Amino acid sequence: MEGMTAVQGRIAEIQNRILMLSANRTSSTSAAWSGAAAAAGLTGTAAAGTSTSLGAGDGSAGAAVVAAASKYLGVPYAWGGTDPASGLDCSGLVQRVYKDLGIDLPRTSAQQATSGTPVASLAEARPGDLVFFDNSSSRAGIDHVGIYIGDGKMIAAPQAGDVVKVQSVGNPDLIRRVLPDTPAASGAPATAAAARGSGLAGVPYSDLFAAAGAKHGIEPGLLAAVAKTESNFSSSAVSAAGATGLMQFMPATARGLGIDPADPASAIDGAARYLRQLTDQFGSTSLALAAYNAGPGTVSRYGGVPPYGETQSFVTKVLTAAEAYS
Repeated sequence: MEGMTAVQGRIAEIQNRILMLSANRTSSTSAAWSGAAAAAGLTGTAAAGTSTSLGAGDGSAGAAVVAAASKYLGVPYAWGGTDPASGLDCSGLVQRVYKDLGIDLPRTSAQQATSGTPVASLAEARPGDLVFFDNSSSRAGIDHVGIYIGDGKMIAAPQAGDVVKVQSVGNPDLIRRVLPDTPAASGAPATAAAARGSGLAGVPYSDLFAAAGAKHGIEPGLLAAVAKTESNFSSSAVSAAGATGLMQFMPATARGLGIDPADPASAIDGAARYLRQLTDQFGSTSLALAAYNAGPGTVSRYGGVPPYGETQSFVTKVLTAAEAYS
């Protein structure tokens, strides 16, 4: 029993350090982005009915918005909320995220819907664009907003009793762009810039970890840590139990997720999606990792990290590696 307590204590300690490092890195990234934008004359106020004073920018701007929004995942919804310490509503989240990057937006979703420039369709939307919805039956107009992160997904504060999370966009009524409309001069993908700005520089498949993490709301460093622990970044790895690929999926799990475990891009995206599901189900990273290793049914049966040496070691190793990548 003392051994189990020690393991749980070590897991909690590592998780706290990861959270602190992640918060510090996000703050540093936001400050650096704001400083660079100011130096280039890119920051400004997105006044109602006008474009922001953002000029030609680089493609990392959208990645910066996604990274800034991701740090609020899990914050409770609060109607009228503008402070993450007590809760955020949809427009409060949007205003806060852009404020973190030095861009002032109006307070309400209806006002925000007049900022920036229109985007014709979701097919033309880019990460960082704002997607708006008219969900009312009273013809009151726009009453909901989210931040587009790509692949038909957005980060939003949905409704009372829920939290800031990644969800499908569906069919938005309006899309607006308040970021620079000029693509990256270097042609470098936003995800590559995000990876370089994290602790993943030089890590195999770093761009894939960054893209999947942004898409599903999972720390890219955690995904890299799972790959390091599971296969040492080998896409051809096969375990004695029959798990295959970079992220070591059992055949049944891979089929259930609809992924190809031998394809790094498919496996990493599937792992991010699976960890998102497990985190939402169990409410913590350590339990999600335990379920990834031992199965969600086992974690439910024991009501926590099961007393298996392999699983306890896996959770500790992944969290330790994730700390190094944060």
